[in-house]
Amino acid sequence: MSLNPYAETHEVTNQVPPLDGANLYRLDLPLQQWVHRYQGGWAETRLDAYGALAGGPLMAAGFLANENRPVFRSHDRYGHRIDQVDFHPAYHELMRTGIEHGIPSLPWADPQPGAQVARAGLMYLHNQAEAGSSCPLTMTFASVPALRLQPEIAAIWLPKVLATEYDPRNVPMEQKAGVTIGMAMTEKQGGTDVRANTTRAHPVGSGGPGQLYELVGHKWFCSAPMCDAFLTLAQTDRGLSCFLLPRHRPDGTRNAFQIQRLKNKLGNWSNASSEVEYRGALAWMVGEEGRGVPTIIEMVGMTRFDCMIGSSSLMRQALTQALHHCTHRHVGGRALIEQPLMRNVLADLALESEAALALTLRMAKALDSATDEQESKFARLVTAVGKYWICKRAPNMIAEASECLGGAGYVEETILPRLYREAPVNSIWEGSGNVQCLDVLRALSKEPGVLDALLAELGDGHGDARLKAHVERLGMALRDTDDMQYRARQLTEDIAVALQAGLLLEAGNAAVSDAFIASRLMGAGHEYGTLPKGLDIQALLERSAPIA
Repeated sequence: MSLNPYAETHEVTNQVPPLDGANLYRLDLPLQQWVHRYQGGWAETRLDAYGALAGGPLMAAGFLANENRPVFRSHDRYGHRIDQVDFHPAYHELMRTGIEHGIPSLPWADPQPGAQVARAGLMYLHNQAEAGSSCPLTMTFASVPALRLQPEIAAIWLPKVLATEYDPRNVPMEQKAGVTIGMAMTEKQGGTDVRANTTRAHPVGSGGPGQLYELVGHKWFCSAPMCDAFLTLAQTDRGLSCFLLPRHRPDGTRNAFQIQRLKNKLGNWSNASSEVEYRGALAWMVGEEGRGVPTIIEMVGMTRFDCMIGSSSLMRQALTQALHHCTHRHVGGRALIEQPLMRNVLADLALESEAALALTLRMAKALDSATDEQESKFARLVTAVGKYWICKRAPNMIAEASECLGGAGYVEETILPRLYREAPVNSIWEGSGNVQCLDVLRALSKEPGVLDALLAELGDGHGDARLKAHVERLGMALRDTDDMQYRARQLTEDIAVALQAGLLLEAGNAAVSDAFIASRLMGAGHEYGTLPKGLDIQALLERSAPIA
């Protein structure tokens, strides 16, 4: 019996082909060029291999890990307390791949020129596939400078932190080849004000750096609670101090670290974030007693850097999706990417993405040159500037990219809703916008050499009169000390766009730098898609087009 011809209501046409399996490194010319510019070109083969993974199996795993959120089990079926968080196998695939390819370890294990840049490139690719797994990868990476402050603890833990083996089992670290490290600072009553923390640390013996304590208290946010150990803060008689708290005691029994519940978050669904209590949990002091904040800041600085990478990568993936859709979708007989107004929007999004990447990898270069005093001062400032600015720009940029897909960009079958939900966390985590801007003021006013490092980086505007004028106005604003806290966001924004403009000018692509300066420094419109006339839009689109 033949099918009734009237049963078929329509033919499916004008649909965009899937981008599944695209190599995210090969289709990203800006990433390739900025990695090479900052001495990461030796990792080309590694980045190319990871680009294929990120656009293929890891992208698929990202969807599965977000559709199957982690589940907390406080007790086993016999009534024993276990504090176990179960993850979908796709999450473990993401973690295993990232660790095996050195995302938490590369610059520490192989500290050659460009190592931080290469590692940032790997994280940039991984995060486009799935951002939730990036949290424990980031914290493990960022724990290294803090752990090194206590050599006897570092000797035990660092070989396993830097191992390229992933072991998700909930067993003592002695039974594992590789471990992950988390962080827990925030408490209910304090939030950003960690000096208001009430968790207490009681010495088991003599006390002091490297010695054993019992911690009693709570943490309002503990991300990735299945990590093998956590850097955390607690009060001693000499003030707030830093500790390493493992999930298991030296005798192999569970530590008194209890998960109360998992947070129900706006995004970041594949990653478990929790509330925890320490009920006499054993922990070892790291760093000087009473100097917990400066100690853990060694870790926080690196996590803030990864917030820059994270937001930059989310923007890039949103741009990739928008460009791919507009290349293949036709309206009024022409591809969307040929329509004048859409070209303006897409070119503007491409500018935003590349400027974020440029500042992020310039920061990585500074970290690679940490022994250079000028670069160290530069990194101190840009950690706060970049974390504020790039993370602030991401949500609106991703929203505009979603709009390029119309209704298709609003449904969960695409990655755009997930990118949009993910974007705000980087602005909030490790200090929200106000915290970063006040830190910019602190660095400029209280830390010798930081302002000089900024002025040296900006120079006289790199030969561009428009940037030179902007830098001169910025200098006047920085010399005016009245109401600086009130103006802190404006100052930070002006620093950020000046740095981005300078980097783009130095890189030598006139189409990119001219368009950025004309739109970001010269008072163009307030929304994306308001680029002025006379720019080389075709060059901007060709540069960022997702062609595998």
